[in-house]
Amino acid sequence: MSQEVPEPPEDEEEGEQAPFRRYLTRTGAERMHRELLQLLNEARPKVTAEVSAAAAQGDRSENAEYIYGKKRLREIDRRIRFLSKRLDTATIVDPSEQEDRSKVYFGATVTLEDEGGIRSKYQIVGSDEIDASGGRISVESPMGRALLRKAPGDTVEVRRPRGEIELTLVDIRYD
Repeated sequence: MSQEVPEPPEDEEEGEQAPFRRYLTRTGAERMHRELLQLLNEARPKVTAEVSAAAAQGDRSENAEYIYGKKRLREIDRRIRFLSKRLDTATIVDPSEQEDRSKVYFGATVTLEDEGGIRSKYQIVGSDEIDASGGRISVESPMGRALLRKAPGDTVEVRRPRGEIELTLVDIRYD
């Protein structure tokens, strides 16, 4: 197996348009690694056993358990390949090692204040780690791009589906 760096994108569904460097926080990489291990050590062996048991029942063409099991196995294998590829090619960044803490860079946790005085916190993370309800936004998102290299007190305008909003950067942390 040859290693070509960078690899051309394989799946159109994943939204990759051109090869570029992907970043993950250490926490995000550990989360993806735990999922990969769970799929390899628990989910895949369980589904494989279920498929084997269903195959032993005879006619596979009309065996719903066998057909569903094979489909689930393909989904698990696809996710394993995806996670393996992402972890192998990603650059892992530990936010606590950031030297310049006066501006927003990848991995920063920012406190923002909107025009109405409402404060919210977000961590700037890679596209594989986003979780809006958990306060993790992509560095590639409009808000993430607008915040990069900004310092406390700076104001940014972000275009959202609901319209533009003006946000003031209140605080930056790297933990």
